[in-house]
Amino acid sequence: MGCEVSWFCPLCDEDHEFIGVVDPALRSGWEHNRGIALGAEEAGYDNLLLPSNYAPGIDSLMFAAGVAPLLRRMQLLIAVRMGEMWPPQLARQLATVDEMLGGRLTINIISSDLPGQTLESAPRYQRTLEIMRVLRDLLNGNPVDVQGEFVSLTLDPPRICPTVGGCPPFYFGGLSEAAREVAAQGADVYLMWPDTMGEVEALITDMRARAAKYGRTLRFGYRVHVIVRATEAEARQAARRLISRLDPETGTQIRDASLHPTSAGQLRQGELRDHSDDEGFVEDFLWTGIGRGRSGAGSAIVGDPDQVLTKLRDYAALGMEAFILSGYPHAAEGDLFARHVLPRLDHGPLLPRTA
Repeated sequence: MGCEVSWFCPLCDEDHEFIGVVDPALRSGWEHNRGIALGAEEAGYDNLLLPSNYAPGIDSLMFAAGVAPLLRRMQLLIAVRMGEMWPPQLARQLATVDEMLGGRLTINIISSDLPGQTLESAPRYQRTLEIMRVLRDLLNGNPVDVQGEFVSLTLDPPRICPTVGGCPPFYFGGLSEAAREVAAQGADVYLMWPDTMGEVEALITDMRARAAKYGRTLRFGYRVHVIVRATEAEARQAARRLISRLDPETGTQIRDASLHPTSAGQLRQGELRDHSDDEGFVEDFLWTGIGRGRSGAGSAIVGDPDQVLTKLRDYAALGMEAFILSGYPHAAEGDLFARHVLPRLDHGPLLPRTA
């Protein structure tokens, strides 16, 4: 079974040798992140996630525009935060980057508060859904006539829109009831954070049923870290080393700095840590230690190449068709995975667009 294998470009000050310890050489910036992007293309990854955070790091869209002419094959998965930009302007920027990439753009939809504002979950997701629908119409070259709670817009079809395959696919994740409903109605690929095999299977089953209610189907993706070494013992040692300098108070501050530290997804990552063993493993090869000093996806697949490959194939057997991977430091871990695991996976773009 084929799958899309993506790497992660740490635009938001998320690169470390030791989690919780700031390394000036690994801070987000054009030179550092360009190197990771070009390395991922050379290594053979299918796609590259460009994350977005309004506070630290650099802007995902601007970075994409800068690096796009340097890429020849790899897709970019650009995270965009719904509500930060007026939808017609955002659509034009996305269409421009897609043209620069030759039709290799994919879009990670982020539902978040605006800088300096707080909105309850239900209306925030309603805003996200309204903007997703407007973006899809504009990027498909269609007129827009919507009078929603958050978007009121009547607009003729834009001239600037993707010329290959229409609107790029929307990747979207979220564990709450509101997030699941938005995904069922508006996403193409539903993304999950790390969880146990049983919970992953249950969530896929639930999301397939929700999408079917709207006459739709979803593809599924998994966002997880990896630590691969020649032996399992070496991989576990690398995991211990990664958090060996993490002060517990610093870890709590990092997690609480998230815009939604009490979101359903963040709370679930905490539950996984609470149910893990003394070394932080919640099930075979799934290590929760990264979440002690990071918000968002908080677990890693840890093992030797065969063990990591088997774990990914087990997820694929449940229905996962896209993997968005990362590791620390990102250049080094991306190279290790690309050399020891990636060539053994049947992989390629999940939703290639054709004229």
